Amino acid sequence: MDIEKLISSFNELYKNRSDKPVLFFSPGRVNLIGEHTDYNSGFVLPCALNFGTYLLIRPGEGENINMASVNFDKQYSISTKDITRKIEGSWTNYPAGVITEFINRGLKITGMDMLFAGDIPNGAGLSSSASIEMVTAVALNELLDAGLERMELVKLCQHAENSFVGMNCGIMDQFAVGFGRRNSALFIDCGTLGHEIVPFNPDPYELIITNTNKRRGLTDSKYNERRSECDRAVELLQQYRKINSLTDIRHDELPVLDRFITDDVIKRRARHVITENMRVLKAVEVLKSGDLATFGALMNQSHESLRTDYEVTGFELDTLVHEAWKIDGVIGSRMTGAGFGGCTVSLVDNTKTENFITTLRESYSRLTGLTPDFYLPQIGEGASRLLYGE
Repeated sequence: MDIEKLISSFNELYKNRSDKPVLFFSPGRVNLIGEHTDYNSGFVLPCALNFGTYLLIRPGEGENINMASVNFDKQYSISTKDITRKIEGSWTNYPAGVITEFINRGLKITGMDMLFAGDIPNGAGLSSSASIEMVTAVALNELLDAGLERMELVKLCQHAENSFVGMNCGIMDQFAVGFGRRNSALFIDCGTLGHEIVPFNPDPYELIITNTNKRRGLTDSKYNERRSECDRAVELLQQYRKINSLTDIRHDELPVLDRFITDDVIKRRARHVITENMRVLKAVEVLKSGDLATFGALMNQSHESLRTDYEVTGFELDTLVHEAWKIDGVIGSRMTGAGFGGCTVSLVDNTKTENFITTLRESYSRLTGLTPDFYLPQIGEGASRLLYGE
């Protein structure tokens, strides 16, 4: 990101004043394994990326909260009295939801100027929404001297997306964006919020994210439907024993699904969550021992479960993954994110990166008519203030 150009855009938009804006950054995230388990109080293994959302912010001269983004044309000027009202279909609902959470905690919000800039592809499943939320929360926490702990900010942002935006997401995205560490994955127990930093050095392989470029509207997708199906599975399994979530069912208890769930769809949803939790625990174990080959195999198993049991992949994601599996040097590839479009994540021999990109671009384009994008990220840090011009 060209910070000087961003500052110039801020000054042109809001007029240059003696008081400089403050710069914050929040990363995107990729989930290595553990998909659709977070809202089932399950296990996930994401990592933060070295691209994300930048925010320049400073106190404004009036009572309006001014929001703009270099990624969108429309600018917004919203009264502090109206900031708690949702604007249908607007990206500003993400920061506005966070601001509303601060207001609900009794903090006084005054006018401010905000300019966002992101290099996360929108709708790719790399958590651009959580990145916007967390950069807003970290900035407000510092500028308002609110004193909220990082975990409280993570919960605050998840609640903003649930209650204000209307997306019934789990806590993984905000957690990974808030707590990410360089060269590490983050093992999270979404039921207890316990977490562990897991060193992740993919060498001699490389992490490659591939975007299907099939745009999906997550809130309007079948995401909420899947969550309801999992809730139904929990209800049915209460006949077996008292449980709070599907994570309470161990892998060796899978036969109980046949006994207590007659609906095949509900049964398959439950089976995915239970087996995916097992895969995450195994993934943490093999990463600690440096067994990347087994880790790659677990990624492949995860995708098949998401395809057959959870049914959240679709033609484009399946094509990317199945074509990637054919390429020499690939030890693992799977969909990442909510699905229904978005991205895959692959582990590829770092001496064969160019061949992977060339071969996969050709085969995917031929089979789908779409042109994929490729990202070669580094594993980055969580949301924070950045220094510039000092």
